[in-house]
Parts: sequence; structure tokens; C-alpha cells
Amino acid sequence: MKVLLLNGSPNQKGCTNRALREVADTLEKDGIETEIVHIGNQAVHGCIACGKCTETSLCVFKDDKVNEVIGKMEAADGLIVGSPVYYASANGSLYSFLDRMFYAANHKFAHKPAAAIASARRAGTTATLDTLNKYFTISQMPVVSSQYWNMVHGNSPEEVEQDEEGLQIMRTLGHNMAWLLKCLEAGRKAGVELPQPEARLRTNFIEL
Repeated sequence: MKVLLLNGSPNQKGCTNRALREVADTLEKDGIETEIVHIGNQAVHGCIACGKCTETSLCVFKDDKVNEVIGKMEAADGLIVGSPVYYASANGSLYSFLDRMFYAANHKFAHKPAAAIASARRAGTTATLDTLNKYFTISQMPVVSSQYWNMVHGNSPEEVEQDEEGLQIMRTLGHNMAWLLKCLEAGRKAGVELPQPEARLRTNFIEL
């Protein structure tokens, strides 16, 4: 089993990466393979609503890692997304990345456990987690929790090292993710099938 961890910070080795690394190390100790992917520090296109992804399950823009991560997620069993806090919200580039990734390949993520992580100097973490979790809950992904909200505090990786509670939260999250993945695997082996979807209904809130 494998979990993909997405570093949504422009800083590849910053606070967000330190938090993700703590989760990844815990997952590895619990027998789960991991891979941390950095979205990069270059501009990320926003979705332009061209609709081409409905034909290919890939985005038309090919100059960033969106399609690469879609391919990796197809083979992965779980997802963890980490972001720094910008104005009580996630990094804007990460939002553009997730908008395109989930819109193009939403169906490939269903029933795979997911979690969000926020890192901040001080505040805005819970608002950030709320918006990131919405990508998972609209995609039928079970959301994995910890002993507290999934956040670390610090203005540098060295300061995050001093956030002992935050790092413990990351380890608990790793253990919980590993446990749920093993439960799902046991269920599959026991013959428990995925829920059968109904035909999709879409209602516009207007009167004709």
C-alpha cells in the first residue's frame, strides 16, 4: 500500500515539508510506502473550464505536475495534502493545482483515505484545513483525523521541531492513516465491495 503526500508550499524544504515528513516516517514504520511530491515554485494555471478533461481525465495544461500527480494517485491508496497558511487560507498555487486535479480525475480518488495538513507561524490553520478537506468530501474520500486538528506551528523547520504537540499530531495522523488503509485492505480480502453508485443527479436551483 502507498500514500502520496503533496507538498503545496513553494518552499520544498520548509515547515510544510517537515510536517509531511513526520507523517511519512510514521507511515513507513507502519509498513506503508510513501512518496512526497512538491508542486514546485512556478506559476500554476487555474482551471479555464475548457472541459477537455472530461474526455481524457487529464488536464490540457502540461507545464506543471497536475497530470503527473493524477497518474501517481491512480496507483496510490491514500492522499495527504499539506499547505502553508496564506491569509487564513492555503497557498493559491495549491488551490489552482487541486481544482484542476480533482476536476479532471475526481473519480480516480473515490474511497481512498485522505487528510489535509496546515502549517502556520501563528493562526489561520483551521480555516485552511476546512477548505482543503472540501476537495476530499466532494470526492467520496474518507477523511482521516488525528488527536487534534492537523497543524504545526513555526516560522521555520527548526521552529516546527519545537512544536512537540504538532509533531505528535502528525505521528498520530500517520498511524491512523495506516490503520484505516489496513482495515480497507482486510475488507477487500474478506469480499467487502465498494458502494454501488446511483446514476448522478444534478439539480439547478432555478425555476423554469
